[in-house]
Amino acid sequence: MKKLLFSVISLLLFLPSLRAEISPVPVENLRLTAEQGIVQAQYNSGVIKTDNLRERNNDIESIKSFRLMAAAGIALGQNNLGEAYANGRGVPKNYQEAVKWYRLAAQHGFAKAQYNLGKMYELGLGLPRNVDVAVQWYRLAAAQTDIAIRPNYAIISSAGDGITLSAVDILKEYQRAAAKGFAVAQNNLGALYEMGEGVPKNYSEAVRWYRLAAAQQMPMAQYNLGSMYERGLGVPQNDTVALHWYTLAAARNLAIAQYSLGWMYSMGQGVPQSDVQALKWYTFSAQQGFGRAQFNLGVLYQDGRGVQRNVVTAAKWYRLAAEQGRMKPFYDFNVGYYNTSTQAFDQNDKEVLKWYYDATVKGLPQAQFSIAELLYQGLNVKKDYVMAAKYYRKAADSGFSLAQTNLGLMYYKGEGVKQNYSEALKLFRLAAAQGLAVGHYNLGWMYYQGQGIAQSYTEAQKHYRIAAEKGLSQAQLNLANACYKGEGVPKNYTEAARWYRLAGQSGLAISQFNYGAMLYRGQGVSKNSAEAAKWYRFAALLKLAVAEYNLGWMYYNAEGVQKNNTEALKWYRFAADQGNAHAQCHLAWMYYNGLGTAKNITQALKWYRFAALQGNPNAQYYLAVMTEKGEGVMPDKSAAKQWYHSSAGQGLPQAIEALKRLR
Repeated sequence: MKKLLFSVISLLLFLPSLRAEISPVPVENLRLTAEQGIVQAQYNSGVIKTDNLRERNNDIESIKSFRLMAAAGIALGQNNLGEAYANGRGVPKNYQEAVKWYRLAAQHGFAKAQYNLGKMYELGLGLPRNVDVAVQWYRLAAAQTDIAIRPNYAIISSAGDGITLSAVDILKEYQRAAAKGFAVAQNNLGALYEMGEGVPKNYSEAVRWYRLAAAQQMPMAQYNLGSMYERGLGVPQNDTVALHWYTLAAARNLAIAQYSLGWMYSMGQGVPQSDVQALKWYTFSAQQGFGRAQFNLGVLYQDGRGVQRNVVTAAKWYRLAAEQGRMKPFYDFNVGYYNTSTQAFDQNDKEVLKWYYDATVKGLPQAQFSIAELLYQGLNVKKDYVMAAKYYRKAADSGFSLAQTNLGLMYYKGEGVKQNYSEALKLFRLAAAQGLAVGHYNLGWMYYQGQGIAQSYTEAQKHYRIAAEKGLSQAQLNLANACYKGEGVPKNYTEAARWYRLAGQSGLAISQFNYGAMLYRGQGVSKNSAEAAKWYRFAALLKLAVAEYNLGWMYYNAEGVQKNNTEALKWYRFAADQGNAHAQCHLAWMYYNGLGTAKNITQALKWYRFAALQGNPNAQYYLAVMTEKGEGVMPDKSAAKQWYHSSAGQGLPQAIEALKRLR
């Protein structure tokens, strides 16, 4: 079996270097790509938006992607497919199907699916109502994420990310859970009272519920309570008390609280003014990607406040803030400032929108851009692509690069405007001319695809390189792919490895995997199995199935790590649960031979069957052997012969010999 395993890993080490992380591939290639473990190809767009580098496709196309992901065992796809069935988006509404897909994703530990499944149990949708089971799923979800504890976005139902409920139903949901002492519900109930959703706006009630949740050490509730004191809503205005609650939340690593604490020190609110302390807290927040903190940190470095003046570092933070789609904070509008990254709000969206409309009247492109963002995403306002495009255009015509690239994306996809690749290209080019990394990236994609312009790999790689050198990890990955394959640039494994490493250091799992593969093969870098195993582990910890599989193989064969069948079994199981056929086959082998676990013929048969159904020739062969011998199943030579035939058709010598024997 060891020789067989090596032949499988060799195949995988070559194939995942193909383009996949951002660039879409033709539909007919999606299944093959997914089987190689490059999961991003199933749901990423070629062009990317400035706010989060990912775009939603239309419902029908999304369903296709979700089904591919779900079939591969990817929890995100399973949850999204469940939401589609629950809401009737792209498929007929079917609560039973929604429950089925939520459960599969929830069993993978996917917090949002656990929340959605809990909601189905609580409301009795698609299955008998059971509040106790609902609470168990809510508890699992709340234990691992704060996705359900953010004001506005916290209320998943009203944001349209789960089941669509009325404001009254949402209120009842949180009242029941809050009365039982669940901090998540107490915080969310406070948010409802603060925003006046489903209940009359009541700041005193909001404070009461925030305080109860804050007493349970919930960081977001502590932040919300501090925000109420800072603004004097429901309590006497008190900066000192606000500072106290912000400090508690900031100590628990809540980025928006760290930002607010930095702001208090910067302005001398409730504490002696200190640029040094402001710098400290802005840094903590900025390192988590909080756009406002990144911008304000740039201001401190530019002005030399609290730190030695350093325009290079200032430029770095400005760039990071800008490439997230952040605008300069309007200090007159500070309370109403909106941040798309964290979905956390100082005031609700409608009040924010009012500030931006006021600013738009004054012709401020940043405000025009922000209105476009709100309208595009439909956050507490009616989603309106036509109006979003109008405001993007106003800001774009003023030279605002973020608006130029986002408007270009709308022309590329035909959202709110007639699809027009030439216009998209023009806008991407304008953004790129101002040095915007995302503009260069999207321009590179247009050249790569030959959309709106003659195809040119050389021009594509030129723009990918500019974006890559600005630190955009998706561009670094695509440039690495080009260097590996020799597309538009001379084939250069050393350069490919360098860019894979840089993108991997930014957290792109497929780049981490590809760099590990090059280390294992000694391509562009010195062969080093121990380093390869390290990079496979990085990607495996991000749940990339093919990396989990390869790490398991390394443990099984003592490549770069000490031989450990228990660890091999663990990583094979992780990958197998995500639908990786090679891992399923090897997991079956471990169960069959009692390696790293007790021998279990039933489990071996199960996993061989899963892999065989995906077309794995080795699994088909071993399944045939077990079927012929009657191991774990009634002997059936006819069925065995069919599996031998499937395996032999793919050229497996053992299967070919078995067929000759059975003739």
